[in-house]
Parts: sequence; structure tokens; C-alpha cells
Amino acid sequence: MERGVLEDLLRSLKRGELTVEECLERLRVFPMEDMGFACIDHHRHLRRGLSEVIFGQNKETSQIISIMTSMAAKGENILVTRISSEKAQSVTDVFPSAQYYPGAKTLTLTVSPIVNKGRGTILVICAGTSDVPVAEEAAITARFMGNDVESIYDIGVAGLHRLFAHRDRILKASVIVVAAGMEGALPSVVGGLVDKPVIAVPTSVGYGASFGGIAALLGMLNSCASGVTVVNIDNGFGAGYAASLINRA
Repeated sequence: MERGVLEDLLRSLKRGELTVEECLERLRVFPMEDMGFACIDHHRHLRRGLSEVIFGQNKETSQIISIMTSMAAKGENILVTRISSEKAQSVTDVFPSAQYYPGAKTLTLTVSPIVNKGRGTILVICAGTSDVPVAEEAAITARFMGNDVESIYDIGVAGLHRLFAHRDRILKASVIVVAAGMEGALPSVVGGLVDKPVIAVPTSVGYGASFGGIAALLGMLNSCASGVTVVNIDNGFGAGYAASLINRA
């Protein structure tokens, strides 16, 4: 349940527009709703500032739609990650206002207005074009959580002059997310230039010895730039979420 929805409910009770019984009925499944195949945490927005996020991979389309229906009825904004285009098509047939981002395999449904809660701009950088889907997942997540987000793509260390061409934007950012595959060197370079939090995202992009992103992950964990924080392989969502928590006013 979004904080604003709960506040409106309590104000209605205070003004006498709702009885105690009516208020209790609306809160009947609060804070958890057991749907058999899923237990929806309607309390999460009040605790964390963001409603429960739906992980679309391996869920049936009907399950995703059922969860979204329950959340939307309670005024919760919805973020679905790792959802295929086929599933997304079925979801948008039911929720025409939902927006699907095919590259990032992410879907959003805005039920209540998203309030900007950030104290500055989150900058999402990726090393190569092949890293864009992971970077986009981070950017969409951070924007969905109420932040101003900018992106700079394809400025990896193979052409370092491309990075310095964006020096002003990099220095102005409040939090920086850096996605990179191959050897994962870019976060170290960025981390050595700024005094802001840098969140590194290793991607599974690379040739055989990259081991599906493990080489980039280990490189980032061993960064010589102090203070670089690392999330899991291809976890753009986790990076965007962490950046948003850091960026809150």
C-alpha cells in the first residue's frame, strides 16, 4: 500500500467519511495477502519506500497479472523485472497503461503519482552497447523510485577519451552506477575520478574467459578505487535500487 493511500484512508476516517468497520475492511489484507502461489507484502512501501517488485522470470503470465491486479487495487505502483516480451504483451492487454521496456525486459505500471525523492541526479554509465540492457534496468528502477536519472552509454576503457568527454556530467552526479562486462575495469576508472558513491554492475558480456561475468565481478570486487560497491552479475535492478536509497533527500 502506497503511503499516500494509507494517509487518505486515515483522513477519511478522521473526517467521519468512513466508519471504523469500513476502514478495517479496506485494511483486511494489510499488510500481507496470501494468494496461494504468492504472499504479497502490501506493507513494503511503508517500510522501504517502494512496493514489492515482481520478478517475472519463471512466473506464469496469469500469476503476474493476478499479483498486479491485487497491488493496483491498493494504489501501489508496480515494477516487474525479467519479464519476456510475450508475457508483457499479455499483461499490457489487461493493463493498457503499463509500459514495457523490451531491452531491459522490465515493465512498469504507475497507479499513483511518482514523487521525486532524490537530492540529486543518478548517472548510469555503461562500458559497451552490449551492456545497455543491464544499465537500462538500473535506470528504469531508479527513475521508478522517484529520481532524476541520466545515462551515458558506450564509453568503456578501450576508448578512454570518450569518458573524459562527459567529465562535467560525471562530476555533477550524486550517485553513479557503472555497468561493464569483459574485464570490468570501468568502475575503477570512474571511482578514481569522483568523490561520490559508485555502484558497479558486472555484466555477463564477454568472451570465454569472462566466465559469464565472473571475471568482471572479481575485477570490480578488487577495484583499486576506494569505496566502489559491487552488486551481482547483471543485477541492474539491485544497482538502481541501491542508488535510489543513497540518493534520497
